[in-house]
Amino acid sequence: MRRLGSVQRKMPCVFVTEVKDGPSAKREHQPFKVLATETVSDKAIDADVYSAIPTEKVDGTCCYITTYKGQPYLWARLDRKPNKHADKRFKNFLHSKENSKEFLWNIEEDFKPVPECWIPAKEIEHRDGKPVPDENGHIPGWVPVEKNSKQYCWHSSVVNYEFHIALVLRLHPDESGLLEVTAVPLSELLEQTLELVGTNVNGNPYGLGSKKYPLHYLIPHGAFQVSNLPTLNYGDLLSWFEGCREGKIEGIVWHCSDGCLIKVHRHHLGLCWPLPDTYMNSKPVIINMNLNNYDYPFDHKCLFNQFSKIDKQRFGRLKDIMLDV
Repeated sequence: MRRLGSVQRKMPCVFVTEVKDGPSAKREHQPFKVLATETVSDKAIDADVYSAIPTEKVDGTCCYITTYKGQPYLWARLDRKPNKHADKRFKNFLHSKENSKEFLWNIEEDFKPVPECWIPAKEIEHRDGKPVPDENGHIPGWVPVEKNSKQYCWHSSVVNYEFHIALVLRLHPDESGLLEVTAVPLSELLEQTLELVGTNVNGNPYGLGSKKYPLHYLIPHGAFQVSNLPTLNYGDLLSWFEGCREGKIEGIVWHCSDGCLIKVHRHHLGLCWPLPDTYMNSKPVIINMNLNNYDYPFDHKCLFNQFSKIDKQRFGRLKDIMLDV
């Protein structure tokens, strides 16, 4: 699979944004909304967004695959956040509009503790050897997902460390327009970020699995390229999202040649998400899960084993896949 940019920090919007009063459609209890203007941002222009590769923004939770304990491991996103006292100071600073000053953080004292195995995300700014919090006062980072983790049980369900594989949803390598659920060696995904989607992630916008039989997959970032995107113009994009079948997605991420990632979310354009029937669910999907090459039996309840029972079966839609785990 082709490797594009890695999601290691907050992505800026392709348009200049403005804050408007009113309830957010994206975050419950948020009394304001962030909307795009019609002006393309300087960051996007500097990154040459007009020559970038547009891809579908997938709605899940961000993951990372890198080495831990001497082998490729799945890592879950865990931002280091300020403690109550520091958060209060930070919010008071923001409300005071002291634009001429910079808020000073004490990394050792201002932040909640994180596990010893926690690592800061790549590409974030460092000062004096310490990671610098972003504009929200958070330090993006990662923690490894251990086998049978209770806290990260849905992450754990899509990896097998004995066989060093991950459960991945991707485009079929040979048949255009066809999705494929398959096992991919973790070594092939090293230093990539992926999106965990499924029954118990972000309200399950794709309608995957069920409460009794949950389903989860990893989708590499940049896996679904957008082929018929109009010119980078507010009105044209709005019409594309509203009227094109391929526009029934959460948003777009542009992968720029310098590694920069630029996004636009439907909510930036005042549009609804999730949708009753997404573009991802309009594509047929095939199961490719032949486990005969492994010389040790899989746990009969694990997703890999369950998918192996329906290997080579083709489904009309992704949400039609149901497993009796």
